[in-house]
Amino acid sequence: MSPVALCQIIFVRQSGQCIMKIESGKEGDFVNVPGKQAVSLEEFYRMRETTDRVLEYIDGAVLMSPSPSTQHQRLSGRLHVQLFHFLEGKPCEVFHAPFDIELKNERIEGKKIVVPDLTVICDRSGLTDTKFVGVPTLIIEILSPSNQAYDLVFKLNLYMQYGVYEYWIVNPMHRVVQIYSLNDNGQYEQAGVWKETGMACSRVLDGFFVDVEQLFRP
Repeated sequence: MSPVALCQIIFVRQSGQCIMKIESGKEGDFVNVPGKQAVSLEEFYRMRETTDRVLEYIDGAVLMSPSPSTQHQRLSGRLHVQLFHFLEGKPCEVFHAPFDIELKNERIEGKKIVVPDLTVICDRSGLTDTKFVGVPTLIIEILSPSNQAYDLVFKLNLYMQYGVYEYWIVNPMHRVVQIYSLNDNGQYEQAGVWKETGMACSRVLDGFFVDVEQLFRP
């Protein structure tokens, strides 16, 4: 799907630019500064100082993520523990939200700061005291009812464009894990779908797998 098509799905177009989708200001909506087409990076950081909510920045658009549910926190914690123990003694490291990922690819313009639920970083040269700058090896997003289109469509395309090697989508509503991996052409292909049971296996982290039934246990 082209960036223009995604813009029509996720954003409102104005004067040839993508700007924030404005609805009721409820969780998962895009928010903006009244009277402006886009939010500057400086304004974004000032907005962050006024709220404890997770905000992401996409080329002037700001997204307020929904508060995590109890189930969301269970899933995030279980996955983080598994990844932490699996990666001990290895060159890669896992980080859980809130931790800023400033996506950077020399071929792509713009500024994008995302806060994935879980991020595996193998190139530690991009780590600073407050964020990671570059392209993570693996990202996991856990869906909420209000952000499904953002994670399933927009972020899928975004992570693929920047070259995130593997993207996991965990859907607690349907008890499904989907894994997408980059192929030789730099496009995501579905590596597997597991519903309620089975072993979700990573291609990029050799030997790492998740028991889906245990992941979604109450």
